[in-house]
Amino acid sequence: MEKMFCLGLLLGAVGGALIVANNYKARSLVKKSQAEVMEKVNEMMDEKLGMEGGEQSTEKKQKK
Repeated sequence: MEKMFCLGLLLGAVGGALIVANNYKARSLVKKSQAEVMEKVNEMMDEKLGMEGGEQSTEKKQKK
């Protein structure tokens, strides 16, 4: 069962890569999706860093 799953996963990945490599629309869709994901990750990281920075400034104020 696990071997068949891994084989199917591998064949699906290879097939998807071949489709994307040979199709302009699919390639542009992948690039667009990657850009969107990276933008969202950057936003989340900025929020997280902002929250950590706010916590640090609050801790500094409490120490004084």
